[in-house]
Amino acid sequence: MSVIVDNPLLRAEGVCKRFGARIACDTIDLTLHPGEVLGIVGESGSGKTTLLKCLAGQSAPDAGRVLFATRHEGEADIYAISEARRKLLSRTDWGFVHQSARDGLRSDVSAGANVGERLMAVGARHYGNIRAEAIEWLARVEIDPSRIDDLPRDFSGGMQQRLQIARNLVTKPRLIFMDEPTASLDVSVQARLLDLLRQLVSQLQVAAVIVTHDLAVARLLAHRLMVMRRGQVVEEGLTDQVLDDPQHPYTQLLVSSVL
Repeated sequence: MSVIVDNPLLRAEGVCKRFGARIACDTIDLTLHPGEVLGIVGESGSGKTTLLKCLAGQSAPDAGRVLFATRHEGEADIYAISEARRKLLSRTDWGFVHQSARDGLRSDVSAGANVGERLMAVGARHYGNIRAEAIEWLARVEIDPSRIDDLPRDFSGGMQQRLQIARNLVTKPRLIFMDEPTASLDVSVQARLLDLLRQLVSQLQVAAVIVTHDLAVARLLAHRLMVMRRGQVVEEGLTDQVLDDPQHPYTQLLVSSVL
């Protein structure tokens, strides 16, 4: 029986990004397929968040290309298309979960409105339907639907992060970017959130790129792993393979530091 391999959803070719004399990303290539979760790990300053922003259309690389397989027009260089098209992709096919929920939520509108805004961005107009879907998603991320009219600032940190996840996933994006999504949370809250993320990503078959310094988070969520140091990818492969049998001295140091 032949195996059908999906075409990549996202590709990076020779991505470079500099900040003055410092090279944050040095000629990075990667591919991501539908339904796959890619983890990017490394110490602070390794370039992993810079790479994430390049992939997510938030920071144009100085060299190289980032290609996304659009629904109807084939593969597109996201920095060659118009800003309007890129913004549309960010509201429809992509989601971005920030480390701080304050960066990913509108603090001046209700929880329900935060979720409903994404639905309106893809054409939903019926208030009753929007509210009903917002209620459904609050329940899915373990927020009491009776709090639909509360402001995010009245929520705990863990609830704010779950609300941010609901806001991003309500439109069923094909790709979601996550920047240290559990770093600012207590350990017990982290565990619940990670379990929720794993369930939702699996149920929706959404592809994801997750940046984290926490190898336990990477092991739980990512199918494949890229290890970055000083702007370069020093090792990559299946997550368990990289973490259980690291080949590069830097990866060995990272793994040994958490044992």
